[in-house]
Amino acid sequence: MPVKILGNKPPEDKYIIVANHISYLDTLVIFPALQGYFRVLGKKEISRIPIVGFIYKQVVILVDRSNAHSRAKSLRLLWRVLHHDSSILIFPEGTFNETGKPLKEFYDGAFRLAINTQTTLLPVIFPDTVKRWHYSGWWKWWPGKNRAIYLDPVKVEGMKMEDLPSLKQKVYVMMEEELKKYR
Repeated sequence: MPVKILGNKPPEDKYIIVANHISYLDTLVIFPALQGYFRVLGKKEISRIPIVGFIYKQVVILVDRSNAHSRAKSLRLLWRVLHHDSSILIFPEGTFNETGKPLKEFYDGAFRLAINTQTTLLPVIFPDTVKRWHYSGWWKWWPGKNRAIYLDPVKVEGMKMEDLPSLKQKVYVMMEEELKKYR
């Protein structure tokens, strides 16, 4: 399943990449779609899957979403990665969007981290992955091309925590409008 990249690739820098999450395939398409080294925030439950879980633990910063200590620890790790290593990728919807809308409501984590670290957000959408590997079943595979679409980076310089709701809304609207074009 080839990946076609659309939109303007941003200049090389460290970003907090935010992407929609609608399919199991999203987590595979991100690697050919995004240039350079980056780390992904992922849910701990996946690490329990035989073989896949072993590989997953090597490349993902794990979070147990039901545990406040784990959430805080993962944010500290993400902060450290941003400052010392690379960009990070977060699916701000938290899990598969099964709502029928282009996007599920976003959690605050990616936007809180962007403001705290003053790191530019890079929205990316994957409009085709749900057609290739539907979230309703691991056996529902269909061949075809996938597109990864880079949206304009969103700078957070000078923003404070009180700007978080408007920042989150701005990115949500950008991604939602772009996804609607590809439906």
